[in-house]
Amino acid sequence: MPGSVPIITGDDLDPAEQSVRYELTTLHFRLPATEQALAGIEPWVRAPEAHGEFLGCWLGEHGRLGRAYVLRGFDDDAALRRERERAAANRHPFGAGEHLDDLTMCGFAPFPFVPRVRPGEFGSVYEIRDYRLVPGGLPATIAGWRQQLPVRHRIDPVTVVMYALDGPTRIVHIWPFSGLDERVAIRRRLGDNAQWPPPGTPEKILEAESIMAWPTRFSPLR
Repeated sequence: MPGSVPIITGDDLDPAEQSVRYELTTLHFRLPATEQALAGIEPWVRAPEAHGEFLGCWLGEHGRLGRAYVLRGFDDDAALRRERERAAANRHPFGAGEHLDDLTMCGFAPFPFVPRVRPGEFGSVYEIRDYRLVPGGLPATIAGWRQQLPVRHRIDPVTVVMYALDGPTRIVHIWPFSGLDERVAIRRRLGDNAQWPPPGTPEKILEAESIMAWPTRFSPLR
């Protein structure tokens, strides 16, 4: 059933909503082990002892192959920490231990005006874009997105934009599209109409990576 897209106005949400945390996990595996590595993800995130809400799972098809991306939401920092501890204490995290070459788990907080992610059917392909920012570049980046995101969201609804809770200063945003041609057309139209990127943000970017990924059959976001 199609999902509904929350309206983004640029106003801050209430404090309870702002306490939401996300975790984006990247699983690295050899291509012959793709099906085996994916098979354990859903049982792991839906186990009775698991914390948080399973939101999405994608398989990268462009760039470096042999990677899956898992997005989960948590009510607060404590819930995120408990789930991290569960993974650290397990010999086969995400049910894929013997098939993994590497595993990266990163915690994020949403921009203060972005509603909680809701599962649903939004696109057949998702772009996961990762920006490393200059030190101190986050406040200006949030300000620019606050101004411009409501305009873009009406044309091209975002899944989430969030900033890292530790490590280098970085943001990640996830966008659904019906296909690659739609993505190119929308981004070209937004640029031609001076509706994107947000003002004052490009100069804050040190490095940028764009991942095109397709939802797995069991992903709540599709």
